[in-house]
Amino acid sequence: MPKQVFPANYQALSAINEFIVAEASKVGFSSKEMYAIELSVNEAAANIIDHSYCGEDLGMIEIIAESNDDIFTVSLKDQGAPFDPAEIPDPDISSPLELRTERGLGVYTMRKLMDEVVFDFSHPGENTLVMTKRKKSQP
Repeated sequence: MPKQVFPANYQALSAINEFIVAEASKVGFSSKEMYAIELSVNEAAANIIDHSYCGEDLGMIEIIAESNDDIFTVSLKDQGAPFDPAEIPDPDISSPLELRTERGLGVYTMRKLMDEVVFDFSHPGENTLVMTKRKKSQP
């Protein structure tokens, strides 16, 4: 299982993306599936910076990637503040754009784009987010 540790800052997002693309490409995903993975990991890392650490350069993000045949699993770990994802309301995507808030789509996006999204706060001092994407059969 390849693992890398990145500083929790926005400059690291491109290096995180390169790591994820290199590992997820081993599965042979379509370009649409790869985009879903990249966007989900980017949202997760940005959420860790914004909400777990409440700012840049206040901690690290450990990322573990695992590829098996047609499944890609990525785990993001941090030591910031935990949160209850059940407390995050689903965004109102039916109202006109000008009435919507600019933020609040990260967890929603991850859940829509990935096949499984699991938050684990059972280890004190460590937050873990595990996301899984399964390769769809190509026609």
